[in-house]
Amino acid sequence: MAGKSKSRWVFEVCNGLFITALCCVMLYPFLFVLAASLSSSSAVARGMTGVIPQGLNLNAYREVIRFKSIWIGYRNTILYTLCGTILNLLLTVCGAYPLSRRQFYGKRLFTIFIAVTMFFSGGLIPTYLVMRGYKLLNTFWVMILPGAINTWNLIIMRTFFQGIPVEMEESAILDGCTDIQALIRIMLPLSLASMMTIGMFYAVGHWNAWFNAFIYLKDSGKYPVQLWLRMIVLQNQITDISNLQSGVEGGVENQISDTIKYAVIVVAAAPILSVYPFIQKYFVKGVMVGSIKG
Repeated sequence: MAGKSKSRWVFEVCNGLFITALCCVMLYPFLFVLAASLSSSSAVARGMTGVIPQGLNLNAYREVIRFKSIWIGYRNTILYTLCGTILNLLLTVCGAYPLSRRQFYGKRLFTIFIAVTMFFSGGLIPTYLVMRGYKLLNTFWVMILPGAINTWNLIIMRTFFQGIPVEMEESAILDGCTDIQALIRIMLPLSLASMMTIGMFYAVGHWNAWFNAFIYLKDSGKYPVQLWLRMIVLQNQITDISNLQSGVEGGVENQISDTIKYAVIVVAAAPILSVYPFIQKYFVKGVMVGSIKG
């Protein structure tokens, strides 16, 4: 408490307690799902699970591993996420860089046109007709192209580029670099924090995407894992899991299917959660630096 006033000390204690309580509230749902996926079916059916597994067993995960559609969905989701994030970053950088240059004529007008899309859209039916007109329905690209650029991320990236001293780019151009070379050699290395942050936003969006697949895809072989998760959790479609439990009554099967639902949720969420700790250090810097100057 040395060097701090009493009011400051009280504020820090209250702030710490509030943040701790908020973390507990946010972590509880995931810890509950994890514990339920590791609990016995009878404990889940009786509502005995909390954040600690009851009657520890891995039967639900064994059944999920045997669910071939989940792994097909995993493959599709990984492809959608990798290809989509790369395309998102490429187009976002290509759009943000010219808008950040002072010498780009008409950049204010283009920025207004782009910003309008944050508040207005054509709606679901016109968008569906556009996808059909371009023959994108039930294709790989229908999961990537409709959201190729996020306007908010584009503005953040543009603002980040504007925060880089223009003298650095000018010196590179005087040394013989073209605009593209200056972008690749000067701007992008200095924008690593912002790109990692925006890339994570795009990747999480692709990983969790299910609505576009629900609307535009008919071939189950192209479904992402999140759409299979929706079908299992909401529609109880687990018929692809053979021999769920031999010789049991229907009621017990339903109990086991509950643990399978929780296990599928964990399996679907775990990969993207495991990536976050490796790029967490870029988050605050990447978002805040890109929002200092307008």
